[in-house]
Amino acid sequence: MQNMPNNRNFFMTIALSVLILLVWQVFYMNPKIEAQRQQAQIEAQRAAEQTKVADPATAPAQGTAAPATAEAVAGDVSLDSAMAQDQRVAFDTPHLKGSINLKGGRFDDVVLKEYRETVDKTSPNIHLLVPSPVASGYFAEIGYTGVAALGSLPGPDTVWTADAGATLSVEKPVTLTFVNDKGLTFKREIKVDADYLFTVTDSVTNGTAADAALSPYGRITRYQKPLGTSVYVLHEGAIGYHETAGLQEINFTDLEEDKEVKPAKGSNGWLGFTDKYWAAALVPAANTEYQARFSRFEDGRPRYQVDYLSDPLTLKAGETKTVETNLFAGAKEVDIINKYLDEKKFTRFDLMIDWGWFYFLTKPMFYLMDWLNKLFGNFGLAILATTVVVKLIFFPLANKSYVSMAHMKTAQPKMLEIKEKYADDRQKQQQAMLELYKTEKINPIAGCWPVLLQIPVFFALYKVIYVTIEMRHAPFYGWIHDLSAPDPTSIFNLFGLLPFAVPAFLLIGVWPLLMGITMFLQMRMNPTPPDPTQAAIFTWMPVIFTFMMATFPAGLIIYWAWNNFLSILQQGYIMKRNGAKIELWDNLVGMFKKKPATT
Repeated sequence: MQNMPNNRNFFMTIALSVLILLVWQVFYMNPKIEAQRQQAQIEAQRAAEQTKVADPATAPAQGTAAPATAEAVAGDVSLDSAMAQDQRVAFDTPHLKGSINLKGGRFDDVVLKEYRETVDKTSPNIHLLVPSPVASGYFAEIGYTGVAALGSLPGPDTVWTADAGATLSVEKPVTLTFVNDKGLTFKREIKVDADYLFTVTDSVTNGTAADAALSPYGRITRYQKPLGTSVYVLHEGAIGYHETAGLQEINFTDLEEDKEVKPAKGSNGWLGFTDKYWAAALVPAANTEYQARFSRFEDGRPRYQVDYLSDPLTLKAGETKTVETNLFAGAKEVDIINKYLDEKKFTRFDLMIDWGWFYFLTKPMFYLMDWLNKLFGNFGLAILATTVVVKLIFFPLANKSYVSMAHMKTAQPKMLEIKEKYADDRQKQQQAMLELYKTEKINPIAGCWPVLLQIPVFFALYKVIYVTIEMRHAPFYGWIHDLSAPDPTSIFNLFGLLPFAVPAFLLIGVWPLLMGITMFLQMRMNPTPPDPTQAAIFTWMPVIFTFMMATFPAGLIIYWAWNNFLSILQQGYIMKRNGAKIELWDNLVGMFKKKPATT
């Protein structure tokens, strides 16, 4: 009976710890393996995409759907060759560089100046939007559909006219012009801000003698999935929001199965594709009804597409009307996303970042870490400081837990006495034990609280480290150059001293080892369980955790190791203050003592 509370706490700790590992295996490792298989399939698909298809189809009639034109396949076309096929208007801003294709008025060349593919500062910049002839083609297009009597309308084949030598910058917009064969004139002014937003304002003039009704559309098309690891804790794929349908998240697999998803018509929203760190999204004209669609097309060259078709725009003879559309193409930086939410009034644009179901924990966690990063100038130090803040917040509850555990240890002689006194009467033994708990202020489940409190904080921190771009390639000190990636060192090549690479499953770095050591010491603060099976688990669990968690982001491992260290100090101080014996030293010495021979 005297060991029952300790056993309960022990098994609760084991169960919760195993839960963490199972969640990690299901939501990270399994999808990672699947992503590697998908990558192999993508490479095979690239080699097979060599068949030419027909010329792009003409735009559909008014009110049917946004264009789903089949694009010619040119799987072996280089980026330079694709860029040279058409005339372009270059742009350069503090965050972006690239060009706009005058054919179709396409945004198909957007480079993120501040982000590179790897931590190597000489690696290529992220090329977000890419011309369609390239295997990784990914572009945005804005146009119009209408009845045949209106003539050719701006679409995939339209060649816009720009002033000679025109370039786009934050201070200088550009104007494109297209006049069709029936007397409709389109003037397109394109502006770009200092971050990641393009604003397209079309002025449409009806130069005919009759009324004209045409429907604005927008589409974003891409030919490949993200090439990185796909995990269930993060949405990557089509995404959209408007006031009628709410948030729409459709992953690539669902698009492949369903081919098309059409939510209810609505207004005041946005739609696009989101990757882990980047996104491209169209924001249709405010207060205008539109039909959104999320699709997978298999005709010609397989592709994914999000598009919208707005209600018809009616112009009387000689009338001019304007349509404003915004395109976001860039990194999902929290401050910038929030700026567009607040200043541009893009409805629920903050949902572009996948904060998860527990956003009420993950968002405050991020803002705290981001503020501390700005204060200390390092996200690793921000993680250490965040751990201290979390410890202070939960200190009263954790303090009560450790005090109760200390009281339980000091009361163990009385527990043994009760057990011997009522050895033949289980009911009286239990009543006496409950009375002792009350007298000594013992909570039998108090030891579970530190572990329980750690679980939501752990997952919130993991979400922040994994999802937010602010943590991408964020360095710590020494060998940690990316807190969002695992510790790159390994004990099996003496942390790089031996000249050979180590398989991924043997990357047991310095920080995972520190985490395992602190976990081992924390567990040794308590008496070793008398049961041999429990004792074996007690001994080997830190070793198992060290191997299992070595693939976690380094930032998360640093948090866990630092948290363990602070817990050791806190528990040791409280136990000493309450007169409870600290078992750490005796347990360590006992590990090396020769065990008496059993007969």
